[in-house]
Amino acid sequence: FAERFANAGLLAVVFDYRHWGASEGEPRQLLDINRQLEDWRSAVAYTRSREDVDPERLALWGTSFSGGHVIAVAADDSQVAAAISQVPNTDSLVSLAAVPVSTAARLTLLALRDEARARLGRPPVLVPLQGPPGSVAAMTSPDAEPGYRALLPADSNWRNEIAARVLLRLPFYRPVRAASRVRCPLLVCVCDYDQITPPSQAWRAARRAPRGEVKRYPVGHFSIYTGENFEQAVSDQTRFLTHHL
Repeated sequence: FAERFANAGLLAVVFDYRHWGASEGEPRQLLDINRQLEDWRSAVAYTRSREDVDPERLALWGTSFSGGHVIAVAADDSQVAAAISQVPNTDSLVSLAAVPVSTAARLTLLALRDEARARLGRPPVLVPLQGPPGSVAAMTSPDAEPGYRALLPADSNWRNEIAARVLLRLPFYRPVRAASRVRCPLLVCVCDYDQITPPSQAWRAARRAPRGEVKRYPVGHFSIYTGENFEQAVSDQTRFLTHHL
């Protein structure tokens, strides 16, 4: 997405959250919601500080879990000129309701164990981020495992694991409640057959945002990243950004 935006004449800044990818931070594979929001604000501040950037024409783009972050950050930053929230997690309660009860129970026990280890300064308990239906993983929809594999290049060092403790905090993270405070134009890209971040929560966020609009795609959560679905989504988003920036 960033490459396509850059090809359209926009400056695109991408970053890895701390604890992930090329960024520093220990332990690895830790998803800390507050720290990720801090990383977003740091990235925004850095971008605004660049001499080749007009600070009044800055947009945010996030997908899936980061799609919720985009709404939370834009709600607190009145200078943001536009935002795109793609297949977003805007209400973790709704997302968690889609997890089978038996899987949720086993994940909760692992999360409690991880939390206890964290307080003792011990290495985290890691669980798979995605897995086949019936497995103990954060995402177990039929399209989760093949969807992730389709996105990974052959030389990827991506690890399919995450510190379990975040699962204890997810029910309290509901960016949809901040959507009414997003004053900039907000494009919400919704996949109609999304089993990871149900479309209903994305629709609610778009309706609550004063300048929210929706683009719909008749596919599942992971299909928007590849092939014709990607081409349609990135074209829609490029038009949105060039119009508002």
